[in-house]
Amino acid sequence: MISLKNKVVIVTGGASGIGRAISTLFVQLSAKVVIADINTKEGENLSKEINALFEHTDITQLESVRETTKKVKEKLGKIDVLVNSAGWDEIKPFLETTPEFWEKVISINFKGVINTTYCVLPYMIEAKNGVIINISSDAGRVGSSGEAVYSGCKAGIIGFSKAIAREYAKDGIRVNIICPGPTRTPLLESITKDQLGAKIISAMEKYIPLGRLGSPEDIAPAVAFLASDYASYITGQVISISGGLTMVG
Repeated sequence: MISLKNKVVIVTGGASGIGRAISTLFVQLSAKVVIADINTKEGENLSKEINALFEHTDITQLESVRETTKKVKEKLGKIDVLVNSAGWDEIKPFLETTPEFWEKVISINFKGVINTTYCVLPYMIEAKNGVIINISSDAGRVGSSGEAVYSGCKAGIIGFSKAIAREYAKDGIRVNIICPGPTRTPLLESITKDQLGAKIISAMEKYIPLGRLGSPEDIAPAVAFLASDYASYITGQVISISGGLTMVG
């Protein structure tokens, strides 16, 4: 069985959805988990439930991320793993979106990953060891109707992650990317309340070879594997978890 014993792990967006499943599984695998989330109530409740730490963090603000990483280093002595799971979107035709909407989508889904990576890397370089796992999306690999800016951000995560993987492999740092397909999360539930969103997700579900939408618990084990020593020779890779909806070479 995979063990993450004594590994210090920061999970952004760790209070709900895919991030919640990752936080929960990592604690079960004996990791020391820090839930970094803007949702204080959910974050504190989950941290008590699973015996993790919670740090209120706004990933769109570099200073907030810097403060969180500093606290984690001071409290736990190191940062072994960073999982970037925070994300947000609404399904809208591109021409019905606004610059304000673009900014929010870009800040949460792409800039947040840049901020956390920027703050965590120095600690990992100092230790000559570290793992970064970025939760992108199959929308970033093949596009998604009604999610143009989101798809662009998720594609950006893939390119950014591969570049960081190349730059810092010499420092013992591995960077990999998980691309979920449609997954039952609070975000998906909010998207499907809209008529267009419900139509698009329903159409996707019909074409999934394994016959169902994913769950956060389908994603978490792959993240755990990539965080573990079993994946010590894997870096710069993209793994889709979509029930076969996308089969990207």
